[in-house]
Amino acid sequence: MPKRPILFAAALLLMAALAACSAAAPAAPANAPDASSATAAASEVASAAVPVRIGTQPWIGYGPWWIAQEQGLFAKHGIDAQLVDFVQDTEVNAAFAAGQMDVANLATHTAIKLFANGVDLRIVLLEDASTTADAVIAGADIGSVADLKGQTVAYEEGATSDLLLNYALQQNGMSLSDIQTAPMPAADAGSALIAKQVAAAVTYEPYISAAMAQDPAVQVIYTAAADPGLISDVLAVRTEFAQENPETMRALLQVWDEAVQFLADNPDEGRAIIAAAVESDPAELVSAFEGVEFYTLAQNRTGMADGSTLAILEDVQGVAQAIGLIEQAPDLSALLDAAYLGE
Repeated sequence: MPKRPILFAAALLLMAALAACSAAAPAAPANAPDASSATAAASEVASAAVPVRIGTQPWIGYGPWWIAQEQGLFAKHGIDAQLVDFVQDTEVNAAFAAGQMDVANLATHTAIKLFANGVDLRIVLLEDASTTADAVIAGADIGSVADLKGQTVAYEEGATSDLLLNYALQQNGMSLSDIQTAPMPAADAGSALIAKQVAAAVTYEPYISAAMAQDPAVQVIYTAAADPGLISDVLAVRTEFAQENPETMRALLQVWDEAVQFLADNPDEGRAIIAAAVESDPAELVSAFEGVEFYTLAQNRTGMADGSTLAILEDVQGVAQAIGLIEQAPDLSALLDAAYLGE
């Protein structure tokens, strides 16, 4: 899937200001600013906003950011947001670790792994958890995980698909040594299954729905619902950036919250925005959206306070360490930062 261009939310603010300047006013007060003053003021606000580079991927769990962009929420909160879309986990992970992204949408186990490997980051938000939107899919002749023994399975190494596949095998008394592995991007795994190149594929939405739409024989044999929270995503921020820009971080999380609320209040419009961003038909993603839970700021405040968010991270870390995705277990309490969630 081609990368979408970098998008600047600040441009929305400037465009709005220019439109306001060109609109005719019937009788302006004597002390009203002229058009050039208004334009200068808008430019000053835009230039004063702290640029925030946000790494994303075509996953519906990151959908609120595209809603925020479409609805002008970044501009509303004075944020110069640059959404940079990557195709594979390894791409966004590397960009974030190299300091090319200020914040990034990461799988929970990935954020833990980067932290364990010395990347100075903090998790400031639990964004979503997948239940049925991450799954193992296969043809009609494979009805269970046990049937995968000796079969070729496509999945993306190091990504959520890797975690889910290993967990599914483990729960069935198996391991990767019991199957033939075919590492590839999650975006390609479903296509490989349709082309009969592999017997099964581990992927996520919208690729699950796309594969099932192309071949009615494709079926889901295992989902992330087996361990709620195992396949989840967080917003990770480079510690230095967060400490230097606390107000920007608070505003950014407020943007997320408002976008999640917009989706709840306007499901059809919100889903259409997300579907366009991941290049899918909204009609094909109805069940996909039902398989993802989005977390609000209120839920995050509660989760950070009562330890339930930490418990999710501990569960993810335990599974990831057991299957070898994480070698050393870091102090997860030092990874979580609730400072920007507000009250």
